[in-house]
Amino acid sequence: MERETLAILVGGGPAPGINGVIASAAIEAIARGLRVRGLYDGFRWLIAGDTEHTVELDVERVSGIHFTGGSILRTSRSNPGRSVNDLEQAVRTLTRLGIRYLICIGGDGTTYGAARIAEQTQGRIGVVAVPKTIDNDIALPENAPTFGYETARTVGTTIIESLMEDARTTERWYLAISMGHKSGALALGMCKAAGAMLAAIPEEFRDGKIDLSVLVDTIAGAIVKRRAQGHGDGVAVIAEGIAERLDPETVPRLRESVQSAHGHIHLADVPFGAFLRDRVHAALEEIGIATTVVNKDIGYELRCAKPLPFDVEYARTLGYGAVRHLLHGGSGTLIAITGGRVSPVPLATLRDPATGRIGVRMVDVTTEAYEVARSYMTRLELEDLAEPYLSRIAAHTTLSAQHFRERFLPATQATSRR
Repeated sequence: MERETLAILVGGGPAPGINGVIASAAIEAIARGLRVRGLYDGFRWLIAGDTEHTVELDVERVSGIHFTGGSILRTSRSNPGRSVNDLEQAVRTLTRLGIRYLICIGGDGTTYGAARIAEQTQGRIGVVAVPKTIDNDIALPENAPTFGYETARTVGTTIIESLMEDARTTERWYLAISMGHKSGALALGMCKAAGAMLAAIPEEFRDGKIDLSVLVDTIAGAIVKRRAQGHGDGVAVIAEGIAERLDPETVPRLRESVQSAHGHIHLADVPFGAFLRDRVHAALEEIGIATTVVNKDIGYELRCAKPLPFDVEYARTLGYGAVRHLLHGGSGTLIAITGGRVSPVPLATLRDPATGRIGVRMVDVTTEAYEVARSYMTRLELEDLAEPYLSRIAAHTTLSAQHFRERFLPATQATSRR
């Protein structure tokens, strides 16, 4: 009797731990009598109708890859969920390859593609998604992190700690622009772990669109307050998702740069960090503060880092659980872990009713976890704009106390604690 075939693919951006999922799933599937094929470059070749870009995965090929970064199957952002034609072609290609089971490792876009294939095949192909993203923005049960996030946060925290030391040594400020297309989880996590002066994340701005001047004054206000505390240095961590929320009316020329084909603004293409640096520097000069402000993008160096033991262990359990769930008849689910147990979540429950897309988990700014991070930041709060603090802080600028309050009140109100 011919063995059934399980296929594994990786979509979206890299994240530490991918190879652990691949290895664990392949070894468990082989132990259960399945043949395992790796599909190169995510959904790309499936959509193209190409059956050649695959590789046989045996135990020897995957042994030892769990502690390496990157993806032995590479990855891409192609997604069959974007059109009916792409979806139907992907299913036809899977059928020609003789695929009975499919594991899709990826973020919200890949998970959406997996959901559409599961719907289209109606159990003929068992499909599960394994959630992966350093952005930590997939809504997993019990607020569990996505694999890759812990490693990315650790590597990013080390970078920020070095920037903080450099800032102290040279008495300057760094604006560290962190990856995170929608959620500010990674930026907040790195800031909190490193003890950086400030994190600015999209979730804390109350209005749907963010006025550029509010963002600039949030950062400038923190710099002034830290000066009043006797320090002329610091690091502010800015989530890149803020760029997508900026009101175009307040951001001349920034959005003329090309967006990616998948709706994201890439920092490599849009000079958000340099743009923000220049605006903050100009705002500080306007109120009589001369300081050096340097921008630093943090992101690509996190994605293929060697995974921490946490992510290695986590990823291996996910891969094992994905195979076990498929062989028990499961499909159309996302593999999660709660309380040490594999807990499949129906993909339908994760989709936004309005868009049909997989919903994005945002930082909950009403929790104690956020409150602790916020309490240790240096930033202007509403109480700072009242005496006796107001005059002490304003004295470090060329503004009167009243003019200082008028200048910084809008930004402070826009990001005040709930």
